[in-house]
Parts: sequence; structure tokens; C-alpha cells
Amino acid sequence: MGGTQFKMLKLLLLLTFTEICAAENDISLSVFAVTSKSMTVQWSDHTGASSYKITATPKNSPERPVFAHFGGNVVMGSVNSLSPNTVYTMQLDAMDNALNVLSRAETEETTAPDVPSIEKAYSKLSNSITVEFTEVSGATSYILRAQSVSGSFFSETMVRGSPGTVVQLEPYTDYRLSVMSVNTGGRSQPSFPVQARTVVTPPELNATSPANNTILVTWPPVEHAVLYTLCIIREGSSSRHKVNTSDTMVTFDDLQPGTTYCIKGTAWDSEGRAGDDLTVCMITRPPSPDVTYIQLSPGRSLALSVYWGPVQGADSYVAWTSNGQNCSSTGQSYCFISPVECGQNLSIAVTAYNRAGPSSPSDPEDYITYPCPPENIWVTEPSAGNCSVVWDEVPLVEYYTAFIKRDDGMEDSCNTTETTCPFFCMCGYTYLTTVFPYNQAGSSPTAHVRNYTTIPCCPQDVSINLVSTETLEIMWSPVKGAELYETTAAQTDDVIHCNDTAPVCALSDLMCDTAYSVTVTPCSDLRGCNRTCKAHTHKTAPCAPDILNMTQVSNSTYRVLFTTPNSPNTNYTIKATGRLDTHTCHSRNSSCELTQLPCGSTYEVIAVATTTVGRSLPGYSKTLETGPCCPVSVHVAQVTQAMTNVTWSASRGARSYITTLMSSHGHAKCHTLDTHCLMGCITCGTNYSVNLEAISSTGHMSECKYRGFSSSPCCPTSIKLYRRANNTLRVYWRSLGPQIHNHTVDLYGTGANYTCNTAAGSQSCDIEEGKCGDVYRVVVAPVGQDGIKVSFCQPRTYSVHCLGSNAGMVIHRGRRSLN
Repeated sequence: MGGTQFKMLKLLLLLTFTEICAAENDISLSVFAVTSKSMTVQWSDHTGASSYKITATPKNSPERPVFAHFGGNVVMGSVNSLSPNTVYTMQLDAMDNALNVLSRAETEETTAPDVPSIEKAYSKLSNSITVEFTEVSGATSYILRAQSVSGSFFSETMVRGSPGTVVQLEPYTDYRLSVMSVNTGGRSQPSFPVQARTVVTPPELNATSPANNTILVTWPPVEHAVLYTLCIIREGSSSRHKVNTSDTMVTFDDLQPGTTYCIKGTAWDSEGRAGDDLTVCMITRPPSPDVTYIQLSPGRSLALSVYWGPVQGADSYVAWTSNGQNCSSTGQSYCFISPVECGQNLSIAVTAYNRAGPSSPSDPEDYITYPCPPENIWVTEPSAGNCSVVWDEVPLVEYYTAFIKRDDGMEDSCNTTETTCPFFCMCGYTYLTTVFPYNQAGSSPTAHVRNYTTIPCCPQDVSINLVSTETLEIMWSPVKGAELYETTAAQTDDVIHCNDTAPVCALSDLMCDTAYSVTVTPCSDLRGCNRTCKAHTHKTAPCAPDILNMTQVSNSTYRVLFTTPNSPNTNYTIKATGRLDTHTCHSRNSSCELTQLPCGSTYEVIAVATTTVGRSLPGYSKTLETGPCCPVSVHVAQVTQAMTNVTWSASRGARSYITTLMSSHGHAKCHTLDTHCLMGCITCGTNYSVNLEAISSTGHMSECKYRGFSSSPCCPTSIKLYRRANNTLRVYWRSLGPQIHNHTVDLYGTGANYTCNTAAGSQSCDIEEGKCGDVYRVVVAPVGQDGIKVSFCQPRTYSVHCLGSNAGMVIHRGRRSLN
């Protein structure tokens, strides 16, 4: 190289370096997002840039830099395969087509820590789950992510380290849990999720004392519980008694009267896990007191004084006479009954009370006064139609006469030595009753009148119809004695009421796929409601299923996963409706497959449940987009030694395409909205595989593979032209790659044109010159396996003199390929 050429080269390099330095501040670079092993950056667009190169260099680390290339129309990109918790210097180079750097920018950021892993997740309370996980280097905190399996709940909880607890959860509910590490750079990817379930709630204990040595504990069933544990302890004692049961009722016997006991209840699920516990305290009923002394106090008003011995655990006492008179006392062991009338032969007993209830009455003590009429008269109806007039026993009585009168005028009476008189009573009537006691002196001067109204009659012709998915219409004929009808629809945990004076009722807002026990109860103001009416069972329509997920099984088959909120014998229908066609599938399970769906189509998918009762409302629809179709044909044509033109047919559903030529030497890729693409960086004499990705407007991608492509043989280099002594010309060249191709040499002179062909392996060719002193344009091109000469090898121009040097002088060199 001459001195002049070397000076020009140094000047060119100096100018280029000056331009790069001057342009370094023309572009901005910032970090958009980081993970444990990747970093996404964004930059401002630079005019004239045809590509961008991102280089991630670890700071204070011997690891090698990582880089990525992006097209000129991209302003955001990611660099992968980075190390966790590492500070990287991110460098952006904006380059033109000749790979000259137009502008450069740098920034620093730290990758997120490594992804932790969950070691154990468990629940001890019904509203929380505790997660134990491995702590990773560089993490300043961690995020616990909890999501219910049904998808109705999602939360993220910040914790300082392991273990961590997620709260505000639902009892006995499955959750997917994952953990992410956090530092100043950002958060890592979530760990591999684990599934855990919260424990059941504690039983809501209700304790009563039916007797002074017994405590009865009941509770409503706890959902998902299969076993209950109750532990009882006496107040002031350390001894405990534990009971396991699957029932919802436990009786503790042989307890001390008037003593406080505390009971702790715990529920267990089918997996043997204990839930929350709840403790209630209850006192047993007091023991029966003993009457110690009875005294009649004379005076203007006859009074009765009663004394008894105090008992343990009693808050108050009530003394009852056999004719219904009573007196009570709190804190004292005596009380007074006044007035005492008539000459009676009666008895008196004392009952102790506390918050658990009354004790058994004491043994009665007899006393006598003058006779009197019965104080209490009432009517009992142990079974429908069988009534009895009942009254208190009166001393010194030989017999009683009871009178019964019905509200329509019908009368009846009976004489008896007992204190009850049976009579036939019909539903829906009012009866007036009175009792006169008799002895040798005659009847009592007065008698109390008691009225009794029988319960309204039950309707016999109840009809139930399902008028909508969640509404039952109940109809019946009016019955005697009913002023109001109470209609109920009951199931395990819920009762729906409807009160009306008309013999028709609509019960709405019922639960779907639920069997309800429907009862029509007639009521009256005087007697109340007839609770003996027969119940009728009717089921509501099935619940609407919800589509959970839709996944592609094959090119034309998609599996739909949906909820099954109904009984096992429910049929489910999945319907996919497109613009031109409709597809359905049926199943009794939680999934079914839609088949023969064409590519590049969009469908609205809904789910419907059907039972013998009826059809559910359709569930919420979801949109299913099938993958775009692959182009039918792809054609690769080589334009230059390093550049090809790829064209393909349009495909339905595709908005953009990514075309890739892959070889052992590297690959070329382009992303375009067109059906053609001009691709560079092609290596000559190389076999390429042709792949194409069709992408829809929503990002749905289909991968397509096609027959491979072989690039043309390489054009030779170092071409020289010599003039030999025997008036011949020799053309010399050097072949690139394996020497397996024939070559054709063409000389185009001003006076004549010459051509010679050489076999594979040759690197020169001799041509007899017609005359000397001509200018030649020399083209040396390899011949492919198909016998076609490569057409884009560049020519060289030489001037050959008749005398002097035998080497041709180069006048012009053709453009060289990038390879």
C-alpha cells in the first residue's frame, strides 16, 4: 500500500471515530424491567439506524458479556442468560447498514435475585397459610403470592424472610402459592407453585345442661369436617376428658351439680388436619334443695312461709304450690306465698335456678287449707283431633264436670274423677272450656273459662312448578282457620320464606341444582302455625358452568376445561359459535374437546348444563382464537452472494410473519407484515432450513416448516490476469470453500471476447490472445450442480500492454461481497 493510500485510510478512520463520539449523546437508554436472568431495556429511536446492538457486561465479574441484535424499527428489547443479583452495564449501539456505530448510550442496573423454592406450605388457622422457603443471596425481601384454585382470589404479601404467612383466606380452600425474591433491581420470577389448603373452621359450640349432672354440647356441622374433638375440664381442676365423635352432639354425664365446666371443640378434615378451636364454659344445673320448714301465717290475709336449705351453684329459688301459686327468692333461703285461699289439701316444692336452668323440684311437702276451685285449666292436643281439657287437682273433690263449647254452637261435657277430659277437636275451630269441681258440699262458686283454638288445617293439593332456573311457584286451595300462609323452601344451610294471605306463593333467588323441601304452613293469630304439614321436595335447575381454560390439543382440536358445579348426572354442552360455523361437544366430566376447528378462525364459546329438571342459564362466554394458517408455499431466490429474497403465499388469520433461514454457520431472520422479505448475511455454498412463523393480531403463533434451501457456490477471489510470452493470456484465481465446482472464465475486450471452462479443482485458465494491447473485463464464476453459472460474481478490469511487464494493470475492481 502506497503512502498516499495509508494517509487517506487514517483520515477516514479519524473522521469515523469523531462522528461516533459526537453522536454518543444523541440516543437515550433506560431499563424497563428486570428478572433473575434477563433485562429489558428501551431506547429512543435514532434517525438512520438500521439495527441496534445491546451488550450486557457484568460489573466486577469475570463472566463474559451477553449481547443481542434488533432491527431498526425496534425500540425495546431483552437480553437473556444473565446471572442473578448482578450489576450489569447495558450498552446500546445504533448502527447503519455497513455496521458503523452511529450513536451509543449506557446505563447500569442490577438483575433480580435468584428464584427461591418453597420447601413446605401448611395451614394451622382457617384464614391463613404459612410458607417455608429457601432464602436466596442478595434478596432484601420476598413476596408471597396466593391464588385460589378457582381463580376468585389473588393476593401478594411482602415478608422479610422465611417463614411467611398469607392471611385473609377462606376456610378449607385450595390455594396455589409461589414466592418471589426482591432486591433494588426488581423481583425474580415466581417459584414453582405449590398447592395448600386452609384448615376448617372451629365448631360453633352451644352448651346446655338438661340435668344437674349432665352438659349437652351441640353445634352445626362444620363444612368439610369428618371428625370433632371435645375436651372438658372442671373449673379449678387440672383433670381433662377428651371425646372424639363424627356426630354434632355430645353429652357429658356424671358431672357435679352447680359446677362450671369449660369445653374446647376442634374440627378435623378428611386429611386428618385439625382446624381452629373454640372454647365455651357452662355450669350444670343446681342440685334439688330440701324444704326444711312450712308455716301458715294467720291474719287478715292468709300467707304461707316456706324455708329450705341452700344448694351449690344456685342463683335463685322458686317455691311452687300444687295449685300453681309460687314465690321466689334471690340470696335468701325463704319466701312467702300470699294470699292462700280456700280450704285446700295441697303440697309445695322448691326449685333452684341458675343460668343453666332449673334443678329438679324438691320432695313435696303437704299442707291443707279450705277447698277452692282449680286455678289452672288448659287444653292439650297430643295428636291432631285428640284434645283433652286438663286442670290442676283440687283437694277434697269427689268428681269434676268439664264443659266444652265450639265456636259454631256445638257443645259437649264429661264427668270424671280425674283431672283431664278428652274430646274430639277439629282443625280450624275455637273451643271454650270450663271445669267445676264437686264434693259433698257442692261445686265451687266460680270457675275459670279457657278458650282454645285448634291449629289451621293443612292444605292437601299443593302443586310446585319450576317457572325459572331459580324460582318455584307453589299453589294450593284455601283451608279453614288459616289467616296467613307461611311457605318455606329449605335445604341444608338455608331457608327461604314467603308469607302471604293468598293461596299462592313464588319463592325466588333459590340456589341452582339444589333439592328444596317445600312446606306450606297455615297460620292464625290465636293458635299460631300448623307445623305438622307434610313437606314436598322439588329441585331447581342446574347451575351455569364457567369456562376455566381452553388449550390446543392438535392442529384442529381444542380442549375446554370448565367447572362442574352440579350433581354427577349432569350433562354439559360446550358450544363454539363462529362467523360461518358452529361446533359443539358434550361431556359429564369437567372437560371436552372441540374438533375440526379450522385455522385462523375466532369463536365465542359458552357452556350450558342440562338435567332432568331443566336447563341452566348459559355461563359467561370466552373467545377462542385458533392459530393462523401456514402459507401454502414458500419460495427462496438468491439475489446476490450474501442476499436472498423469500416470498410466500398469504395465510388466513396471520397479520405478520417471522421468516428464518438456519444453517450451521448461523441464521438470518426477518419479521414483516408483507408476504415477502429480503434477507442478508447469507453464506455462500451452505444448506439452509426454511422456517416460518405466522402470527395473528392477538399474538397467536403457528410454526411452519418448509423444504430446505442451498445458497449458490462462492465467487472466487484474488483474480489476476497475466500476459505470457507465447502470446497467450492466463487468468488466475483462488476458490473459497471446497473445490468441487467447475468454473467459467469470460474476458470481454474492446476487440474480442474470450471464454474458457475449467474442471473442479482448477485455479487458472489460459486463453490465446488475438492481439496485444487491449483492455479486458474479466469475470470468473463457479458453475452450480445444476449446470447454471452464478450470475452475480463481480468483474475485474485489466489493461494488458504489448511490451514491458507481463502482468496486467488493474484499472477497476468490481464491488466485493460482504462475504
